[in-house]
Amino acid sequence: MTLDAACRAAAEAISNAGALVITAGAGMGVDSGLPDFRGDKGFWKAYPMYERLEINFVGAANPEHFQRDPAFGWGFYGHRTNLYRATVPHDGFRILLEWARRYSLDCFVVTSNVDGQFQKAGFSGERIVEVHGSIHHLQCLDPCSMNIWENDEEIRVDLETMRARSIPRCPFCGGVTRPNILMFGDWSWISRRTAEQEARFDEFLQEQGGRRMVIVEMGAGTAIPTIRYTTERLGNRAGAVAIRINPREPEIDAPHISIPCGALEGLQCIERQLEVR
Repeated sequence: MTLDAACRAAAEAISNAGALVITAGAGMGVDSGLPDFRGDKGFWKAYPMYERLEINFVGAANPEHFQRDPAFGWGFYGHRTNLYRATVPHDGFRILLEWARRYSLDCFVVTSNVDGQFQKAGFSGERIVEVHGSIHHLQCLDPCSMNIWENDEEIRVDLETMRARSIPRCPFCGGVTRPNILMFGDWSWISRRTAEQEARFDEFLQEQGGRRMVIVEMGAGTAIPTIRYTTERLGNRAGAVAIRINPREPEIDAPHISIPCGALEGLQCIERQLEVR
């Protein structure tokens, strides 16, 4: 199937749907200028200072740094916080919002991204599941309680050493805080906020009844396949159609639709087909 033919099939599915679920991995942010950390080389291209230290993404995204050397732990996550705050969501986010409005689609987002780009683009925070948490929320490192609060910290980072110049402190016990993100080998992540999001998503699914659902997946790879599994599980619902947009790993079984390109290009291609319907 050609790209245009795949986009025509996707446009038909969207225009005939009653509900839209958006599933997104790291590739969703690439068109906004965000790195996707694909492999060690991809991570080091975004963070060359870690190549000098021989630290890969798994090594950098490790809660042990906050225990042993919190300034180093916050060097990585402070830099990412500042990056995500400065990033402007690409036009694909607007296109997705426009589909929901134009076709009166009940809409929900499920993402492994911790960057908050969907909220920044205008999606309701009550209709988003952040399966790995959010960099824009904090928790106590220990933790001293199950509290989660918004990240209002200003974190300056020395890019030569990748160390934070200040350490955010827990307002309840004065100890070190950390992002409310599920890291690698993480036993202290407080999952309450994500669990509440997942409960709202379960209610959303129960409310759909016999509505025809379309799932639009973007930038979700096989290395950490959480989002792909979610797409495929939802695609098994009666009458559901899944659209997988991915430049490197677009494969999905029929009757679902594979679009082999980046997120923004795929969304724009579908939108052009919708405009001529």
